[in-house]
Amino acid sequence: MKILITGITGLFGSYLAKEFAGLGEIHGLRRINSSTRLLDDVGFPITWHEGKLSDIESLEEAMSGIDLVIHAAGKVSFDSREKDSLYRINSEGTKNVVNAMLNTGVKKLVHVSSVAAIGRSPEVMQLDENFKWVETPLNTDYGVSKYLAELEVWRGEQEGLDLIVVNPSILLGKISDDRSSTDIYHYVLDENSYYPAGDLNYIDVRDAATQVRQLVEKEAWGERFILNNESISYKEFFEKMALAFGKKTPNKAVNPVMLKVVVFLNTVFRKLGLSKSPLNKKTAMISQQKVFFDNSKVNKVLQTSYHSLEDTFEWSK
Repeated sequence: MKILITGITGLFGSYLAKEFAGLGEIHGLRRINSSTRLLDDVGFPITWHEGKLSDIESLEEAMSGIDLVIHAAGKVSFDSREKDSLYRINSEGTKNVVNAMLNTGVKKLVHVSSVAAIGRSPEVMQLDENFKWVETPLNTDYGVSKYLAELEVWRGEQEGLDLIVVNPSILLGKISDDRSSTDIYHYVLDENSYYPAGDLNYIDVRDAATQVRQLVEKEAWGERFILNNESISYKEFFEKMALAFGKKTPNKAVNPVMLKVVVFLNTVFRKLGLSKSPLNKKTAMISQQKVFFDNSKVNKVLQTSYHSLEDTFEWSK
């Protein structure tokens, strides 16, 4: 089996490549200037194809002779200034992947979405794959772009593709992976004092990659799966991380008034180029919300085990 992975040079894509190497020949789509650092030490060959999601011809060339496409490429940002690029890469890029598959006759697609594409509601504290998307202030531009991307892949299924959609929560990799989803480590490493009142949903990136492989092996086509270990309060999450890294624990809860001030200041600092923090009005609201992305569906299909949070932190160092 020949497997093409978009986003293979990113965090999840690199672990998916390692996980799927035992099932077939790995092909990777990369931009000309993409670093392959996360794959430099792998013990299997990768056939590289240069291209980008905006160039459908390069996608079609990369798909020649391919049996399975894993679409893991995408942009993660919570900066309102990057709204247009989020839609262009996540939504339009996915549309191009689907069309390239239909044009070249490649039938099998695994689409890596996000729990952000499930949506949120102020009234619903437990969300599963059947939750119907609703427009709320809790939906970020990133979440909307991933939701629209899912509409494209389900359209592709209607036109003949075999499809599995996975919605991972926050992916915990190694600190050295140095990707957007591992930025959360630096909050504790920098010994910040405050923690939000809400909950965080996470999964070890190794567990998520294993689940994707097992879903393909089980041929769970036509289904959507939340990939999530558990929901845990930010307070407890940071306490466990601080203990593992030998750092000071964030010990002050953020109150709503303080959060508004911090959001305002961060917005100003971002405009001045003095901050890269993703904190804005929407992400602040989300960080205060207690919610669980229900993983019972994937657990029922796979009966998987998960790395403990302590194990993940120990491995991540």
